[in-house]
Amino acid sequence: MAGQPDLGRGDLVAMLAQLTDRPTDQPERIGSMELAWLVHLVEQRYDRRLDLTDDQLAGIRTVDDALVVFQTALVAADG
Repeated sequence: MAGQPDLGRGDLVAMLAQLTDRPTDQPERIGSMELAWLVHLVEQRYDRRLDLTDDQLAGIRTVDDALVVFQTALVAADG
């Protein structure tokens, strides 16, 4: 995969909806269980391990935070 991954905010919201079995009108903030779920699904979707640091994980509090960190990690995994 070259350049920016095709992971978008809508993808993460849809993944969270799978976990909570609720519609995609998810709250912006995510907890540790939701974060673990998102990491797992992104790793499966892109067939690679995300090497996230403790600082990166600690900085993820919202869906938008997760999107930035995951996109950065996926680009780094390609390099």
